[in-house]
Formats: sequence, structure tokens, C-alpha cells
Amino acid sequence: MAEAADFQGASASPARRWLRRTGALLAGAPLLAGLLQLPAATTAEAAGQESSQAAAGTGSVSVAVNSLSPSAPSEGDTVTVSGTVTNNGRQTVTGAHVDLQVGPPLGTRSSIDTLAKKSDHLQGPSGEKVGGKYTEKFSALTPGIAQPFSISVPADKLDLGRDGVYQLAVTLSGESAAQPWDQVLGVQRTFLPWQPEEAGTKTKTTFLWPLVSGAHMAAETGSNEQQTPVFRDDELAREIAPGGRLDQMVSLGKGLDVTWVIDPDLLASVDAMTRSYQVRGADGTTTPGKNQELAKHWLAELQQAVTGEEIAALPFGDPDLASLAHNGTNVTGSLNHLKEATDVADDTVNTILHVKPSTDFVWPVDGAIDPSIVKVATSAGADKVITRSDSLQDNLSYTPSAARPIGGGTTAVVADSRMSTAFQGDLTKASASTLAVQRFLAQSLTLGLQTGKQRSVVVAPQRMPSVSQAQAMAEALGALQVGNWSESQDLTAAAKAKPDPAANTKVPTTYPRSLRAQELPQAAFQQIATTQGKLDKFKVILTRQSRVVTPFGRAMNREMSTSWRGKDVAALAYRNGIESYLDGLIDSVKLIEKSETKLSGRSAVIPVTVQNNLVQGVEHLELRLTSKNPTRLKIDGDAYEEQPVTVNGGHAQSVKFTTSANANGRAEVVAQLYTEDGQRYGAPVTFDVRVTEVTPTVMLVIGGGVLLLVLAGFRMYTQRKRAAAREAAEDEAAEGETTEADDEVDEPQSRADASRNPEVSGARLDEESGAGSRADTPEQPSDPAPDTAAESADPSGTGERVDR
Repeated sequence: MAEAADFQGASASPARRWLRRTGALLAGAPLLAGLLQLPAATTAEAAGQESSQAAAGTGSVSVAVNSLSPSAPSEGDTVTVSGTVTNNGRQTVTGAHVDLQVGPPLGTRSSIDTLAKKSDHLQGPSGEKVGGKYTEKFSALTPGIAQPFSISVPADKLDLGRDGVYQLAVTLSGESAAQPWDQVLGVQRTFLPWQPEEAGTKTKTTFLWPLVSGAHMAAETGSNEQQTPVFRDDELAREIAPGGRLDQMVSLGKGLDVTWVIDPDLLASVDAMTRSYQVRGADGTTTPGKNQELAKHWLAELQQAVTGEEIAALPFGDPDLASLAHNGTNVTGSLNHLKEATDVADDTVNTILHVKPSTDFVWPVDGAIDPSIVKVATSAGADKVITRSDSLQDNLSYTPSAARPIGGGTTAVVADSRMSTAFQGDLTKASASTLAVQRFLAQSLTLGLQTGKQRSVVVAPQRMPSVSQAQAMAEALGALQVGNWSESQDLTAAAKAKPDPAANTKVPTTYPRSLRAQELPQAAFQQIATTQGKLDKFKVILTRQSRVVTPFGRAMNREMSTSWRGKDVAALAYRNGIESYLDGLIDSVKLIEKSETKLSGRSAVIPVTVQNNLVQGVEHLELRLTSKNPTRLKIDGDAYEEQPVTVNGGHAQSVKFTTSANANGRAEVVAQLYTEDGQRYGAPVTFDVRVTEVTPTVMLVIGGGVLLLVLAGFRMYTQRKRAAAREAAEDEAAEGETTEADDEVDEPQSRADASRNPEVSGARLDEESGAGSRADTPEQPSDPAPDTAAESADPSGTGERVDR
């Protein structure tokens, strides 16, 4: 009783209290020593790892769900979940096991978004374990080593109830030396759509399948009749090659019920590759392209893929409507390029694919719109704008149909933003792609379960999906098309669907800053306008305008492409290259430079040469030669003269101008080409004309020559006058002698005397024959020259020497 009282009493003797304390200390000494011997680093490491994981919200083991098949199971299906688990810590995980956990259905689309953002966080509900044999175990998980897993479970074992989207969590549990108890070390949540039977009202889904690329062709073409095109690089060949992005878009899209959205520029570029073409290298030189067969194969595959499907053709080059609306409308001619791009789209698609496309739709970047974008988009004739629900937002508890009127006869086709952005980002990893597919299907099913009414939904993904993104899109769309809650519909039908009267139809007045920062600047449109102005002046002189107008027109459409967003340097280089090439063509028709010209005499012909290095001829040009000092030198009697010019391709033509000099010295002359409408063409050529031979000495020599001619004529006149007087005197003397001799001799004797005196005989014959007989007498070399018109003292004509 006393011992009992000692142990149970309120007090004890001092000796006994000392014995109890000593025994406790001796018993705890080994445990204390063990604690003191634990490595401090291990404790710190575990604490650091735990704090890091807590901050991130993720476990020390990453779980990746690489496949979930089928994506939308039905009654009787077996769901197979495969993936990998990777120990990211520094300690081996023992007793590890992978389990499937099914959570309650997610009732709203926003709850799906929330779960997707924290799909690998340890916090939050994961649902009930399926358990049993549907667990995969690992003896140990070594740090840094990925271990595969695969669990197959019948759908009826998942305990799925009503139709809806269920959370499916894949968890990895185990223990480590630092934490020696079983716990969840990693999780990956995804979505399991459950619609085992055909829905009474199916959602009509339109999926846009974009075939869009960048600008690959330059404005430059060969000088041959075929106008061999030149490509900026060989990137397009890589895109259409087996396994390339565009090759995958065609092969994956074949068999899917989609609306193909095609940039006609892509078709025109690939079609150009089917024939002879050149590729410009990094050093600026060009080499022959070698991918003709590849291009032919891709186009043949595309023709098969689009058979029976709707094609919506974008304006040629896929112009950036937002950039044009915000920065281009103040630049003259910018809207004309959009109209041209729209007009040429129909013919391009029809010619290459032999399918009549729809050209009623425009697609601003990311579906973002404001009033100015809508105005520009419809200015070229389109009356349907593809926008997105994060731009034209609704304040409703459900998702309305896509089509809605926004005024002016324009229909906004509102794509669902959640489904349209489901395939963005890096989807190269199988786990990321699987999550994107399941999320897309979950959003689609939840949208369909919101109301009992049938609605139309449009999905407009990114313009240029990568290969991995395109593969995820095709997988999701394939699962959707065999699902029980959706049916396919083309874009035209979606635009014609009855609008929801409660849907928002007011176009937003704001535009996202992030998108505005990527727009083409106003300087880009000003440069395009400058290039167009040069082209307008150039084309009027061409005999075959289409050889230049068509390739440059299409090149300027490419300058406005949405593909230049975020590529300011490359876009500027492309615009500079086009303008520089056009300048070179314009300069191919020019005046040949002239050196100083010497003018011999008072007048001469000055030739000016026009060189045409183009393949085609030029016409409708006028060459004007202007004297800067018309008082000294005149052109055709005036200050200037104009003459029409026509030059065949590869030839030169000299145009001659008559000039007259009035004074000695230099005179500046300017030669300038003009178009028929009076616009200057090319650079002028200025040269000097030096008049050096119109001097007083020259005039004195000319005057002396004229004086000599006058003196010679006067001498001839006086000589004839003296001869006539002498003859008259001799005749009078002869008459007197004859009278005296008549009494002494007879007439025969007189005639004999006359024959002996030739002077008298000649005189007598002159009197008998008269002046007319003298005129008929042939002239002798020594005779005086016959009378002529006075010799002109004017210049000798245009045959003077002209030095160039």
C-alpha cells in the first residue's frame, strides 16, 4: 500500500524522485544521440525540397498522361490511360503506385478552364480511386528516370453517372526516406467527356482548317516569255515536303469534315513551283529550283482533300485588315490593294483547284475587331467577318450561336474563343497534346449541355498551326465527329443560322494592345503607295503591261500580309527589295549621257539616244530637248522641241533635233523624257553645246566670196557691152566702103572679099540670124556661165559636223 501511495500520491520522498529522473535521462540518451548524429544537409535538403514543392503546388514526381483512348468513351468501351512518371527529387521513391481517380462532373465551362490551369497541383480534390487491380505498382522510382505506365479499365468501373465532363486524375503515391509514409507525390488531371448515347439535340460545329503561309515569291521574274518566277528562299519547299507543316495540314485534313480557309497566294506560289523557277540564296544569287514534282504532288493531294468540301478564299496574300484599318486608310490607294486582292482570289482558287470558292468572308488577326476593322473588311465586298467571342463578348450564362448581325448588312461569325485557342502553345510533348484534345472535347460537350436548344459553334484556330498543333487538332476533330453530341456544318451554313436575339451585336470600340503592337506601321503603307506610284508611271510606256503590272500587284498584296506581324525587319527588307527592283526596271529605259557637243556652222542636227534594256518595247514617250539659252542656241527655232519616242525591246533609238546658233559661246541643253500625260520619266541628261565657228573672220570670208561673184558678173557684162559697140562701129565702116565699091566691082567680088574678112562675115551673120541664133549655139568651155539665181548666203544646211 505504501508503494502504491508513492506512485499515486501527491508527493514522494526526495530519494525516489531522484531515482525516477535519473532513469528517464538514461533511457532517452540513445535517442538523443541518434538525433544529434543525423546529417544536417539531409534535413536542410528535405526542407528545401518541401518548401519548393509547396511554393509550386506540384509534387516531387511528375505524372504525364501521354494518351487517353478513347477520348470520349461510350458504354462498353475500355478506357486506356498511358503515360510516364518521373522522380524529380533526390531520394528514391519506394512503394510507388499509379491510381486513377474520378471526380464529380464539371458543370460549367469556366470550371474546366480553372482545372486546366492547375492540372498538376497537389492541392484540390482528385475524386475517388478506382483501385483494385486497376493500379500499377513500382518497386522503386530512381531520381531522374522516367517509368512508363498503362492502365486499362472498363468504362462501367469508372462509376460515371449522368452525361457530362468528369475529372480524371492520374496520381502517383509512395514514400521516401525523408517522408516514410504513403502519400500522393504527383498528379495529372485531365477531362473525360461522357455522352454514351446520341444527344437529342446536337451542336452544329464548324471547324476552319487554314492553309496559310508567308510571302515566298519576289516581284522579280525572268526576262523570258514564261517570266520565270523568283522565290525569296526555299522555305515553301520544306513546308510542302513529306512531314512538313503544309504537307501535314493536307494529309491530316483529308477525310475530316472541315471548311478549308485558303490564302490564294499559297496556291499561286506552289503552282509556280510546278514549272521552272529560281531560288535566291543568302548571297543574292539565284539557282534553278528543283522541287517541281514535289509541288505537283502537293497540289494533287490538296485537290483530292478539298473535293466535296467548302473552301473560303481569303484575299490574295492574306492582308492584315487591322493594320490597314488603323494605319493604312490615311494613305492613298491602300484600300485599292485590298479590293484587288479580293478580286483575284476567286480566279486563283478556281483555276488551280477547279473549285468555286466563297469570297464573302474576311478573317482579322485572332478574330479581334473594332468598327474601323469592320469598315475596312467590308469595303472590298465581303459581308461576313470571322471574329471571336473574346472580342465580341456576351454576358450570358450560355454560349449563343455564332452568327449575329452587326449592322450595315454585315454578319459577324463569332468563333468560340475557348475551343479556338485550345491548340495553341507547345504541343510537341504527347502529354500536352493529349491534354489539349481532352480539354477541347470537354468544352464542346459542356457547351452542348448548357441548353436544350440546338446552336451553331465555329472553331477558328491559329492561322499557321505547327505540325504538332495540327496533329492535335485532327485528333480532337476526329473524336468529335464520331461523338454523340456534335455534327459538322460548313461555314456558309453557320453564317446563315438564325441569330440568338439575346446575343451581343455591338462591335467593341477597343482593340488589344498586344495585337496593335504587332501591326504594320503607317510607313509601310506609305512605301507601298510610293511603289504603286512608280508602277503607274512606268506601265503607261509599256507595250505589254501585264508582264510588269501583274507580278508587282501581287507582290504589293504580299507586302500587306498578316504573316509580317512581329517581323518588322524582314517586312522592311521585303518592301525595299520590291521597290529597288522596280527602280531597276524603270532605269532600263533611259537617255544615254552626252559629252560636250561642238556646233560647226550656224545650224546642225543634234542626236539624243534613248536606250531600252527591257525585253518588251516602250511607247507613248516624248523626248523634249530644251535650250537654257535660247538667245544663243535655238531648238527648231524655239526654246525647246518635243518628239515622240518608240523603242523596241533591247534596242536604242536616236532622236535628231535641228538647232541654230545665233552667237558664239556655250549653251546648256537639257534632254528629258516625258510620258504622254506630261509626267517626267527618268533622270534628265544635261550637256553643253559649244558654238565656235560663227566668227567675224568667217563672215568676212563669206562676204568676200559674194563680192568676187558680183565683180565677176560685172566684168562679163562690161566685156559684152564693149564687144557689141565694136561690132556696131565695124558695121558702119563696112557699109561706107561697100557703097563706093559698088561702082567699081560687081557682087561676086564683094562676096569673095567678105569671105576673106571673117570679122565682117561674122558681123553680117549676126545681123542676119539675130539673138535667137546665138542662143542656139553650143557653149564653149571658155564661154561665160549662163545666168542663174543669185547664190544664197544662208547656211549650207544640216550636214555640218557635230561632235558628241
